[in-house]
Amino acid sequence: MVLEQNVSLVKKVNRLLNWGHWFSFFNILLALAITSVYWLAEPAPTSVIGWAYLVLNWIGHTAFLCFMFFILTIFPVSLVFPYQRHVRGIAAAIATTAFVALIFDAYVYKSLGYHIGAASLEQTIDLLRQQVVTNLRNFIIIVIAVGALLFALQLTLSNFCWKKIERLKQSGFAQPLMLLLVGNFMLSHIIHIYADANLKWDVTKQDNVLPLSYPATAKTFLARYQLVDLTKRAQRQLDKMTVPDTYPTNQALQCSASKAKKSAVLVISQSLGLSQQQFLKSQQLKPIEQHYAPVKTTEALVNLLYGQFYYNQNQVISLASKPAWLTQLPANTLTINRQKSTEITTLPWLTTFSTMTDFAIVFDNHFEKNWEDYQKFANIIVLQLTAEHEKFSPAPSPVWTNWKQLIKLQHHEVSQHLDWLPTLLTQAGCNSDHSWLGDNLLQPSKLPKLLISDQKIISFKKDKMVILREDGSYGVWSAGTLLPLNEKLDLPMLTDALKRIEHDN
Repeated sequence: MVLEQNVSLVKKVNRLLNWGHWFSFFNILLALAITSVYWLAEPAPTSVIGWAYLVLNWIGHTAFLCFMFFILTIFPVSLVFPYQRHVRGIAAAIATTAFVALIFDAYVYKSLGYHIGAASLEQTIDLLRQQVVTNLRNFIIIVIAVGALLFALQLTLSNFCWKKIERLKQSGFAQPLMLLLVGNFMLSHIIHIYADANLKWDVTKQDNVLPLSYPATAKTFLARYQLVDLTKRAQRQLDKMTVPDTYPTNQALQCSASKAKKSAVLVISQSLGLSQQQFLKSQQLKPIEQHYAPVKTTEALVNLLYGQFYYNQNQVISLASKPAWLTQLPANTLTINRQKSTEITTLPWLTTFSTMTDFAIVFDNHFEKNWEDYQKFANIIVLQLTAEHEKFSPAPSPVWTNWKQLIKLQHHEVSQHLDWLPTLLTQAGCNSDHSWLGDNLLQPSKLPKLLISDQKIISFKKDKMVILREDGSYGVWSAGTLLPLNEKLDLPMLTDALKRIEHDN
């Protein structure tokens, strides 16, 4: 009698394990659909090896995550509590919870550029708080609807696998599918080892896309068996990160009045006090979050008016002369002026604000007193010239605007002083033969943002800020909170950012 009970128990456990494997397989297919969001949030690869790695890593790593989830959760439940109805219900609830967490992580990655973790907990909570505060009802409805739909789907998959388990076993698909998934996982790691050894950025830039991804590297595998020289590899990395000593200062501009859009003015104030910001709020202007500005006045002016980096004190850019691009513009296309009450001694060529043009940059420390002059423009931007921070440069700096398209910019997308010139010139109907170092904020580039300041390379990608210093040290922070993320140096991100210089040349 005892033997029969033991045999019966073994059969139950064996059937549950077989069911669990097929249940995991169908959840892998569902997980592949969800994890595709991570790839859609990133620029597509540009090479065959990049695409091959993307597909192999996507399938292999997603399958690995699902299988490990089964081993750590459903498998022990099946052994300890071998009652099929209860196990199937518990498995459906656990899988639903996991998929809700995966969907939320995908949303966080799409918004911030990194995954949920202990180092990014505050930023994640802040992102969640924004959704709750701005649209609580819709947020609750969406969460409940998605959770209920996933739970219903999991129960359906669970029931289907249990009823069709014998047919699934006889289908002959199990072994080929296992070989396919394991083969994808192994081959993706082999490709990554090769790409890491040969600095194939199109592959290695995908390192952090999927959650809990730790691909094998040349350092951990090939160097152990002395198959790659890490010293030479490090030198090749530095060569790829070399920044040119000079940048083009001339932009060949072509302007067309027929391409010009609604008028716009950029008002620059030395500071934006609390009373001034309250005034802007009363005028229906709204703040742009996460705008970064240099701490030094000279650097801020070089970024804003010349569209260039201020990378060292010996740089040959004279603020005493007008920007080269300004001399190419047709008369009254875009003007740079100052109000009578505002002196900018470093810009002796500035004239006082008198002639009204459709597009203008105006220095005005007391803009609230001259507000009637600016109300004639359809789009108004008011920004502080420099940021105020002891540790970081650039650092967050206030910007206010009534420009609806700019207000609709996605939260956690960083803007910087370099972006205003290409934005205004495009609005004025002017195009350039070269790419600007900044972005037209109305049509942002897919490349990470780049700033070179005092021999530091600074890059922004959504909410992630990476700083590489001249001595080789680095830091990774949240751009929104300036808290460290405790991540490794993202060299592919910096390399992509430096392509802005290649495009400019």
